[in-house]
Amino acid sequence: MATFRIAVIGGDGIGPEVIDQAVRVLEKAAHHDQAQFEWNHLPWSSTRFKETGVMVPADGWDVLARHDAIFFGAVGLPDVPDQIPVHSLLLPMRRKFDQYVNLRPAYLFDGVTSPLRDKAPGSIDMMVYRENTEGEYAPVGGRMYQGTDAEIAIQTNVFTRRGCERILRAAFEGARKRSRKKLTSITKSNAQVYGMVLWDECFAKVRAEFPDIQSSSLLVDAAAMDFVRKPEAFDVVVASNLFGDILTDLSAMVAGTVGLASSANINPERTFPSMFEPVHGSAPDITGKGIANPLAAILSGVLMMRHLGCEKTANAIQKAVTEVLKSGKTRTPDLGGKDTTQDMADAVLALV
Repeated sequence: MATFRIAVIGGDGIGPEVIDQAVRVLEKAAHHDQAQFEWNHLPWSSTRFKETGVMVPADGWDVLARHDAIFFGAVGLPDVPDQIPVHSLLLPMRRKFDQYVNLRPAYLFDGVTSPLRDKAPGSIDMMVYRENTEGEYAPVGGRMYQGTDAEIAIQTNVFTRRGCERILRAAFEGARKRSRKKLTSITKSNAQVYGMVLWDECFAKVRAEFPDIQSSSLLVDAAAMDFVRKPEAFDVVVASNLFGDILTDLSAMVAGTVGLASSANINPERTFPSMFEPVHGSAPDITGKGIANPLAAILSGVLMMRHLGCEKTANAIQKAVTEVLKSGKTRTPDLGGKDTTQDMADAVLALV
Protein backbone atom coordinates (compact mmCIF):
# COMPACT_ATOMS: atom_id res chain seq x y z
CA MET A 1 0.00 0.00 0.00
CA ALA A 2 1.49 3.32 -1.10
CA THR A 3 1.81 6.04 1.51
CA PHE A 4 2.17 9.71 0.54
CA ARG A 5 3.29 12.55 2.79
CA ILE A 6 1.27 15.68 2.03
CA ALA A 7 2.06 19.10 3.47
CA VAL A 8 -1.18 20.99 4.06
CA ILE A 9 -1.08 24.79 4.17
CA GLY A 10 -4.61 26.06 4.65
CA GLY A 11 -3.39 29.64 4.85
CA ASP A 12 -5.86 32.49 5.18
CA GLY A 13 -9.54 33.28 4.75
CA ILE A 14 -11.56 30.46 3.21
CA GLY A 15 -8.36 28.52 2.47
CA PRO A 16 -8.55 26.29 5.59
CA GLU A 17 -12.32 25.88 5.16
CA VAL A 18 -12.14 24.42 1.65
CA ILE A 19 -8.88 22.50 2.11
CA ASP A 20 -10.21 20.72 5.20
CA GLN A 21 -13.22 19.51 3.22
CA ALA A 22 -11.04 18.42 0.31
CA VAL A 23 -8.85 16.40 2.69
CA ARG A 24 -12.00 14.60 3.91
CA VAL A 25 -12.86 13.66 0.34
CA LEU A 26 -9.35 12.51 -0.53
CA GLU A 27 -9.17 10.38 2.61
CA LYS A 28 -12.38 8.55 1.77
CA ALA A 29 -11.55 8.07 -1.91
CA ALA A 30 -8.00 6.78 -1.33
CA HIS A 31 -9.17 3.17 -1.06
CA HIS A 32 -9.64 3.11 -4.84
CA ASP A 33 -5.84 2.97 -5.16
CA GLN A 34 -5.14 1.31 -1.81
CA ALA A 35 -3.32 4.54 -0.89
CA GLN A 36 -2.69 6.17 2.46
CA PHE A 37 -1.90 9.79 3.25
CA GLU A 38 0.10 11.34 6.03
CA TRP A 39 -1.20 14.89 6.35
CA ASN A 40 1.20 17.41 7.86
CA HIS A 41 -0.79 20.56 8.67
CA LEU A 42 1.44 23.64 8.71
CA PRO A 43 0.12 26.89 10.25
CA TRP A 44 1.78 29.22 7.76
CA SER A 45 -0.42 32.21 7.06
CA SER A 46 -0.78 35.98 7.15
CA THR A 47 -2.03 35.62 10.71
CA ARG A 48 1.27 33.97 11.60
CA PHE A 49 3.08 36.83 9.86
CA LYS A 50 1.25 39.37 12.01
CA GLU A 51 2.18 37.44 15.14
CA THR A 52 5.81 36.59 14.34
CA GLY A 53 6.92 38.78 11.44
CA VAL A 54 7.51 35.76 9.19
CA MET A 55 5.26 33.42 7.25
CA VAL A 56 7.73 30.61 6.68
CA PRO A 57 10.04 29.47 9.52
CA ALA A 58 13.79 29.29 8.97
CA ASP A 59 13.67 25.57 8.19
CA GLY A 60 10.38 25.81 6.29
CA TRP A 61 11.65 25.00 2.81
CA ASP A 62 13.54 21.98 4.11
CA VAL A 63 10.35 20.81 5.82
CA LEU A 64 8.33 21.11 2.61
CA ALA A 65 11.00 19.35 0.55
CA ARG A 66 10.47 16.18 2.60
CA HIS A 67 6.90 15.78 1.31
CA ASP A 68 5.49 14.14 -1.80
CA ALA A 69 3.16 17.05 -2.52
CA ILE A 70 1.84 20.29 -1.07
CA PHE A 71 -1.90 21.02 -0.70
CA PHE A 72 -2.41 24.76 -0.46
CA GLY A 73 -5.46 26.87 0.33
CA ALA A 74 -4.94 30.61 -0.08
CA VAL A 75 -3.03 33.53 1.39
CA GLY A 76 -4.05 37.11 1.98
CA LEU A 77 -5.78 39.26 4.60
CA PRO A 78 -7.18 42.79 4.17
CA ASP A 79 -4.81 44.25 6.79
CA VAL A 80 -1.65 42.66 5.35
CA PRO A 81 -0.27 44.12 2.09
CA ASP A 82 -0.80 41.57 -0.69
CA GLN A 83 2.85 41.46 -1.70
CA ILE A 84 3.90 40.12 1.72
CA PRO A 85 2.15 36.70 1.66
CA VAL A 86 2.63 36.31 -2.09
CA HIS A 87 6.34 37.12 -2.06
CA SER A 88 7.02 35.39 1.27
CA LEU A 89 5.37 32.08 0.51
CA LEU A 90 3.60 31.51 -2.81
CA LEU A 91 6.07 32.81 -5.41
CA PRO A 92 9.21 31.65 -3.56
CA MET A 93 7.71 28.16 -3.32
CA ARG A 94 7.17 28.03 -7.06
CA ARG A 95 10.74 29.14 -7.73
CA LYS A 96 12.55 27.18 -5.01
CA PHE A 97 10.84 23.96 -6.05
CA ASP A 98 11.03 24.77 -9.78
CA GLN A 99 7.29 24.35 -10.20
CA TYR A 100 7.47 25.87 -13.65
CA VAL A 101 4.30 24.32 -15.07
CA ASN A 102 1.10 25.88 -13.75
CA LEU A 103 -1.88 23.87 -14.98
CA ARG A 104 -5.29 25.52 -14.90
CA PRO A 105 -8.22 23.62 -16.43
CA ALA A 106 -11.52 25.29 -17.32
CA TYR A 107 -14.47 23.03 -18.04
CA LEU A 108 -18.19 23.78 -18.30
CA PHE A 109 -19.81 21.01 -16.24
CA ASP A 110 -23.30 19.74 -16.93
CA GLY A 111 -25.55 21.51 -14.43
CA VAL A 112 -23.45 24.67 -14.34
CA THR A 113 -24.60 27.73 -16.25
CA SER A 114 -22.08 29.82 -18.13
CA PRO A 115 -22.69 33.59 -18.12
CA LEU A 116 -22.27 33.29 -21.88
CA ARG A 117 -25.41 32.52 -23.87
CA ASP A 118 -26.13 29.08 -25.30
CA LYS A 119 -23.00 27.26 -24.12
CA ALA A 120 -23.60 23.53 -23.87
CA PRO A 121 -21.99 21.33 -21.19
CA GLY A 122 -18.49 20.39 -22.24
CA SER A 123 -18.33 23.01 -24.96
CA ILE A 124 -15.81 24.96 -22.87
CA ASP A 125 -12.92 22.59 -22.21
CA MET A 126 -9.46 24.11 -22.09
CA MET A 127 -6.21 23.52 -20.27
CA VAL A 128 -3.97 26.53 -19.74
CA TYR A 129 -0.25 25.98 -19.26
CA ARG A 130 1.09 29.05 -17.48
CA GLU A 131 4.82 29.66 -17.11
CA ASN A 132 5.23 29.81 -13.35
CA THR A 133 8.75 30.88 -12.32
CA GLU A 134 9.91 33.88 -14.37
CA GLY A 135 8.38 36.30 -16.89
CA GLU A 136 6.49 39.27 -15.51
CA TYR A 137 6.56 38.01 -11.91
CA ALA A 138 10.34 37.78 -11.61
CA PRO A 139 11.46 39.80 -8.57
CA VAL A 140 13.80 42.02 -10.58
CA GLY A 141 13.60 45.80 -10.25
CA GLY A 142 13.45 48.40 -7.57
CA ARG A 143 12.34 51.85 -6.45
CA MET A 144 14.27 55.06 -5.96
CA TYR A 145 13.44 58.46 -4.46
CA GLN A 146 10.37 57.05 -2.77
CA GLY A 147 7.75 59.56 -1.73
CA THR A 148 9.13 62.35 -3.92
CA ASP A 149 8.06 63.71 -7.28
CA ALA A 150 11.14 62.06 -8.77
CA GLU A 151 10.17 58.57 -7.61
CA ILE A 152 11.09 55.76 -10.02
CA ALA A 153 9.75 52.22 -10.03
CA ILE A 154 11.29 49.63 -12.35
CA GLN A 155 9.77 46.17 -12.78
CA THR A 156 11.76 43.99 -15.16
CA ASN A 157 10.24 41.05 -17.03
CA VAL A 158 12.64 38.12 -17.27
CA PHE A 159 12.32 35.69 -20.17
CA THR A 160 14.92 32.99 -20.72
CA ARG A 161 15.17 30.62 -23.66
CA ARG A 162 15.23 27.70 -21.22
CA GLY A 163 12.15 28.96 -19.40
CA CYS A 164 10.17 29.61 -22.57
CA GLU A 165 11.09 26.36 -24.26
CA ARG A 166 10.32 24.12 -21.33
CA ILE A 167 6.81 25.50 -20.69
CA LEU A 168 6.04 25.44 -24.42
CA ARG A 169 7.30 21.86 -24.70
CA ALA A 170 5.24 20.80 -21.68
CA ALA A 171 2.15 22.35 -23.28
CA PHE A 172 2.72 20.61 -26.61
CA GLU A 173 3.21 17.30 -24.80
CA GLY A 174 -0.02 17.96 -22.93
CA ALA A 175 -1.84 18.69 -26.18
CA ARG A 176 -0.77 15.28 -27.50
CA LYS A 177 -2.73 13.64 -24.70
CA ARG A 178 -5.96 15.44 -25.55
CA SER A 179 -8.35 14.44 -28.31
CA ARG A 180 -8.36 17.75 -30.20
CA LYS A 181 -4.56 18.10 -30.27
CA LYS A 182 -4.74 21.86 -30.63
CA LEU A 183 -2.54 24.52 -29.01
CA THR A 184 -2.60 28.33 -28.86
CA SER A 185 0.44 30.32 -27.75
CA ILE A 186 -0.32 33.71 -26.19
CA THR A 187 2.00 36.60 -27.02
CA LYS A 188 2.27 40.39 -27.23
CA SER A 189 5.37 40.67 -29.39
CA ASN A 190 3.98 43.58 -31.36
CA ALA A 191 4.51 45.72 -28.25
CA GLN A 192 6.96 43.79 -26.05
CA VAL A 193 9.74 43.46 -28.58
CA TYR A 194 12.32 41.64 -26.44
CA GLY A 195 10.79 39.15 -24.04
CA MET A 196 7.78 38.27 -26.16
CA VAL A 197 9.80 38.08 -29.37
CA LEU A 198 12.01 35.52 -27.63
CA TRP A 199 8.83 33.69 -26.59
CA ASP A 200 7.66 33.65 -30.22
CA GLU A 201 11.01 32.37 -31.44
CA CYS A 202 10.90 29.57 -28.89
CA PHE A 203 7.35 28.76 -29.95
CA ALA A 204 8.46 28.46 -33.58
CA LYS A 205 11.29 26.14 -32.59
CA VAL A 206 9.24 23.89 -30.31
CA ARG A 207 6.22 23.64 -32.62
CA ALA A 208 8.48 22.14 -35.29
CA GLU A 209 9.00 19.18 -32.93
CA PHE A 210 5.23 18.54 -32.80
CA PRO A 211 3.90 18.44 -36.38
CA ASP A 212 0.92 16.41 -35.20
CA ILE A 213 -0.37 19.33 -33.12
CA GLN A 214 -2.44 22.10 -34.71
CA SER A 215 -0.78 25.21 -33.27
CA SER A 216 -1.07 28.96 -33.67
CA SER A 217 -0.08 32.20 -31.96
CA LEU A 218 -2.52 34.84 -30.69
CA LEU A 219 -2.03 38.30 -29.18
CA VAL A 220 -3.18 38.45 -25.56
CA ASP A 221 -5.77 41.17 -26.20
CA ALA A 222 -7.32 39.10 -28.99
CA ALA A 223 -7.20 36.05 -26.71
CA ALA A 224 -9.10 37.90 -23.97
CA MET A 225 -11.75 38.81 -26.52
CA ASP A 226 -11.99 35.25 -27.85
CA PHE A 227 -12.13 33.70 -24.37
CA VAL A 228 -15.49 35.48 -24.14
CA ARG A 229 -16.53 35.46 -27.80
CA LYS A 230 -15.74 31.83 -28.59
CA PRO A 231 -14.14 29.96 -25.66
CA GLU A 232 -15.00 26.65 -27.28
CA ALA A 233 -12.30 27.39 -29.89
CA PHE A 234 -9.53 26.80 -27.33
CA ASP A 235 -8.04 23.48 -26.28
CA VAL A 236 -4.53 23.82 -24.83
CA VAL A 237 -3.35 27.38 -24.20
CA VAL A 238 0.22 28.28 -23.21
CA ALA A 239 1.09 31.69 -21.80
CA SER A 240 3.56 33.66 -19.76
CA ASN A 241 3.20 34.16 -16.01
CA LEU A 242 1.09 37.34 -16.13
CA PHE A 243 -0.92 36.55 -19.24
CA GLY A 244 -1.71 33.07 -17.95
CA ASP A 245 -2.75 34.41 -14.56
CA ILE A 246 -5.21 36.92 -16.01
CA LEU A 247 -6.66 34.71 -18.74
CA THR A 248 -7.35 31.82 -16.37
CA ASP A 249 -9.51 33.97 -14.08
CA LEU A 250 -11.48 34.82 -17.20
CA SER A 251 -11.70 31.19 -18.31
CA ALA A 252 -12.92 30.18 -14.84
CA MET A 253 -15.76 32.68 -14.98
CA VAL A 254 -16.93 31.83 -18.50
CA ALA A 255 -17.04 28.21 -17.29
CA GLY A 256 -19.47 29.23 -14.56
CA THR A 257 -17.64 30.15 -11.39
CA VAL A 258 -14.20 30.60 -9.89
CA GLY A 259 -15.47 28.21 -7.22
CA LEU A 260 -14.64 25.37 -9.63
CA ALA A 261 -11.21 26.63 -10.68
CA SER A 262 -8.47 24.19 -9.74
CA SER A 263 -4.74 24.41 -10.39
CA ALA A 264 -1.49 22.51 -10.14
CA ASN A 265 2.04 23.88 -9.79
CA ILE A 266 4.14 21.10 -11.22
CA ASN A 267 7.82 20.24 -11.05
CA PRO A 268 7.79 17.75 -13.96
CA GLU A 269 11.21 16.31 -13.09
CA ARG A 270 9.92 15.45 -9.59
CA THR A 271 13.12 16.66 -7.96
CA PHE A 272 10.90 18.75 -5.67
CA PRO A 273 7.31 18.42 -4.44
CA SER A 274 4.58 19.91 -6.60
CA MET A 275 1.85 22.12 -5.14
CA PHE A 276 -1.92 22.06 -5.71
CA GLU A 277 -4.32 24.91 -4.94
CA PRO A 278 -7.73 26.35 -5.78
CA VAL A 279 -7.52 29.56 -7.80
CA HIS A 280 -10.15 31.59 -5.94
CA GLY A 281 -7.95 33.19 -3.26
CA SER A 282 -8.73 33.85 0.39
CA ALA A 283 -12.11 35.62 -0.17
CA PRO A 284 -12.15 37.57 3.12
CA ASP A 285 -15.69 38.79 2.42
CA ILE A 286 -17.14 35.31 3.00
CA THR A 287 -14.57 33.92 5.47
CA GLY A 288 -16.19 32.13 8.38
CA LYS A 289 -19.65 32.04 6.82
CA GLY A 290 -19.31 28.41 5.76
CA ILE A 291 -20.57 29.09 2.24
CA ALA A 292 -17.38 28.85 0.14
CA ASN A 293 -17.52 26.31 -2.66
CA PRO A 294 -15.02 23.54 -1.82
CA LEU A 295 -15.09 22.02 -5.31
CA ALA A 296 -12.11 24.03 -6.59
CA ALA A 297 -10.05 22.59 -3.73
CA ILE A 298 -11.47 19.11 -4.30
CA LEU A 299 -10.69 19.30 -8.02
CA SER A 300 -7.18 20.51 -7.14
CA GLY A 301 -6.97 17.33 -5.10
CA VAL A 302 -7.90 15.41 -8.26
CA LEU A 303 -4.91 16.99 -10.02
CA MET A 304 -2.73 16.02 -7.05
CA MET A 305 -3.94 12.42 -7.19
CA ARG A 306 -3.12 12.20 -10.90
CA HIS A 307 0.35 13.60 -10.25
CA LEU A 308 0.92 10.99 -7.54
CA GLY A 309 -0.25 8.19 -9.82
CA CYS A 310 -3.54 7.57 -7.99
CA GLU A 311 -5.65 7.53 -11.14
CA LYS A 312 -8.53 5.48 -9.71
CA THR A 313 -8.88 7.87 -6.79
CA ALA A 314 -8.78 10.86 -9.13
CA ASN A 315 -11.37 9.34 -11.46
CA ALA A 316 -13.70 8.47 -8.60
CA ILE A 317 -13.64 12.02 -7.23
CA GLN A 318 -13.97 13.57 -10.69
CA LYS A 319 -17.00 11.39 -11.40
CA ALA A 320 -18.56 12.27 -8.04
CA VAL A 321 -18.11 16.03 -8.62
CA THR A 322 -19.58 15.69 -12.10
CA GLU A 323 -22.65 13.86 -10.76
CA VAL A 324 -23.18 16.34 -7.91
CA LEU A 325 -23.10 19.29 -10.29
CA LYS A 326 -25.33 17.57 -12.85
CA SER A 327 -27.99 16.70 -10.26
CA GLY A 328 -28.19 20.29 -9.02
CA LYS A 329 -29.45 19.16 -5.63
CA THR A 330 -26.57 20.78 -3.73
CA ARG A 331 -25.57 24.34 -4.59
CA THR A 332 -23.32 26.79 -2.82
CA PRO A 333 -24.16 30.50 -3.30
CA ASP A 334 -21.70 30.95 -6.19
CA LEU A 335 -23.78 28.36 -8.07
CA GLY A 336 -27.06 30.04 -7.18
CA GLY A 337 -27.92 27.92 -4.13
CA LYS A 338 -27.94 28.19 -0.35
CA ASP A 339 -25.96 25.13 0.70
CA THR A 340 -22.84 25.24 2.85
CA THR A 341 -19.24 24.29 2.25
CA GLN A 342 -19.75 21.08 4.22
CA ASP A 343 -23.01 20.29 2.43
CA MET A 344 -21.19 20.33 -0.91
CA ALA A 345 -18.33 18.19 0.37
CA ASP A 346 -20.83 15.76 1.93
CA ALA A 347 -22.60 15.39 -1.42
CA VAL A 348 -19.30 14.44 -3.06
CA LEU A 349 -18.38 12.12 -0.19
CA ALA A 350 -21.65 10.23 -0.63
CA LEU A 351 -20.61 9.27 -4.16
CA VAL A 352 -16.91 8.42 -3.86
